[in-house]
Amino acid sequence: MNYLDIITKKYDQWLLGLIIVLCGLGTVMLYSASSSYSLHETSGISDTLFLRSHLKRLIVGIIIMFFFIISDYRKLKVIAPYLMIGSIILLLLTKAIYVIKGIDFPARWLNLGIVNIQTSDLARFSLILYLAYYIDKKRDNLKDFYNGFIPPIILMACILFTIVIQPDFSTAAVIGLIGISMLFIGGARLSHIISTAIIAVIVMIPVMLMKSYRMKRVIYWLGSIFGFNGNAAQQEGGYQAQQSLISLGNGGFGGLGLGNSLEKNLFLPTPHTDFIFAIIGEELGLLGAISVLTIFLMIFQRGIKIAKETNDPFGIMLTIGISFSIIIYTFINVAVVTGIFPVTGLPIPLISHGGSSLVINLACMGILLNISQAKRSVNHNSGW
Repeated sequence: MNYLDIITKKYDQWLLGLIIVLCGLGTVMLYSASSSYSLHETSGISDTLFLRSHLKRLIVGIIIMFFFIISDYRKLKVIAPYLMIGSIILLLLTKAIYVIKGIDFPARWLNLGIVNIQTSDLARFSLILYLAYYIDKKRDNLKDFYNGFIPPIILMACILFTIVIQPDFSTAAVIGLIGISMLFIGGARLSHIISTAIIAVIVMIPVMLMKSYRMKRVIYWLGSIFGFNGNAAQQEGGYQAQQSLISLGNGGFGGLGLGNSLEKNLFLPTPHTDFIFAIIGEELGLLGAISVLTIFLMIFQRGIKIAKETNDPFGIMLTIGISFSIIIYTFINVAVVTGIFPVTGLPIPLISHGGSSLVINLACMGILLNISQAKRSVNHNSGW
């Protein structure tokens, strides 16, 4: 019993509490947001179709989170390069299977028999882990363009390319942003970062506009800013964004009350995934929406605090990568829901329905908690 008490005190209890609160709130809101859609999908039989699948994934994610809490995060260094290569292979395999089977649908899910995994989520985790490993190993040479900076950029370009061809442009762009942020914080030269970013933008803008649905979303978004969304085609391209704003507007300051959303009744498409924040705003109001964002900001703050108090460079970069991943996904999702960004299809962490994203994010939270434990152990042993 004493051993358990000691171990419990080593973890960042604030972070663990925030994770539990966010997962609990996410489960309640997911049930509320998905109930009408679930009834529609099951022809009125059940309103818990998506809740049940979410709970199964949540249980798996919590088990994996606690596995990482009790495992030494430093051991991840050993598998980092292999996991990165494996992720690229899985991304290519996913695309190849879809092409061979003639499936005319984005190749984002790989069926492993008992489970389906979204390979881009695994790729995001692999890239964060690999860059933390690489920056720790090469931090003295990272300012050298050829021997330090270029190798991870080439590898990152490979993984982004395999995600773009799925196609999943928005995920590739966000993962690239996370990677560049880690390299910059890790000590890469600003001139190298800026040059790479400019080249990436030049390449990715034409790629983004190659798909008609992306073009429609961008045109609608620009039209909403400059006021030229007049014709039916432009309005159709922004239907989901329109309904999202209506949902937020319905909520006002205090919300309509839990379970009382109007937009979830098949007006807002798939409200339990990328636009669940709109349902949060409608049912819990501005006050509830700000509370959810505050929890995410507090998780980010705890992550940065853990990074600042960690002596191990690998742990520092791993913490920064995970913290940035959570907050960037949250910011972009909320920006889309509120019309600041065009529709991207990115989920909000730990809340949106999606098994791979939920499990990977909980695994990342487990690693953060493990690093916070190691940080306290180092400080205690060194007399701090």
